[in-house]
Amino acid sequence: MLKRTYLIALSLCLLNPYAAHGEDYDYDPERTAILLVDPYNDFLSEGGLLYDRSRETLEANNAIENMKNLITAARAAGIKVIYVPHHQSREGDKIGWKFGRGTGGVFKAGTWAAEYHPDLQMQPGDIEARQHWQSSGFANTDLDFLLKQHDIDHVILAGMRANTCIESTARYAVELGYHTTMVTDAVGAFNMREMTAAIEIDYPVISHNVLTTQEFVDSIN
Repeated sequence: MLKRTYLIALSLCLLNPYAAHGEDYDYDPERTAILLVDPYNDFLSEGGLLYDRSRETLEANNAIENMKNLITAARAAGIKVIYVPHHQSREGDKIGWKFGRGTGGVFKAGTWAAEYHPDLQMQPGDIEARQHWQSSGFANTDLDFLLKQHDIDHVILAGMRANTCIESTARYAVELGYHTTMVTDAVGAFNMREMTAAIEIDYPVISHNVLTTQEFVDSIN
């Protein structure tokens, strides 16, 4: 099974000549932004509704510390940090929806659950996009508009979850013409199977570059 998975991943990478891993690239601070997706307490803090499901991968990746190091280094280099939050739920907010699904009850508006993790708070100069209802941070939000207004065409993705909102936002970014970089250890998921599939198979095919947090930090220092 592992051999078959490896061969599938290898074939996908070979089919996509633009996939990269650890590409040496100069990230111009004036054209680059970190997209920090859904860094909510419900995902990242003990007591959050989704924390127990996320804990394994967060700990394996040292993900919260890496998210913190990523945005701290970006700010110091003059790179924009853009928060890309999921819709915060309210009672009855999907009543009457034809195809409503997803995150009912989590990220409850006006509560601790929908606040950003204490180590990942917004700072002056950061930007917050409008909340996305499903997986993509671009769909039905102002994220594309905000990036264009700041003349940004390179995006680096981190946050939650590796195989849902991160992947979907990255796919949209590439389709919209952005140079897109995935960070492998500043993301979490609900289990290691999700994490492995996202990082080892999907990220190299979706994006232009795949880096660790330290590799990205080194590239901007």
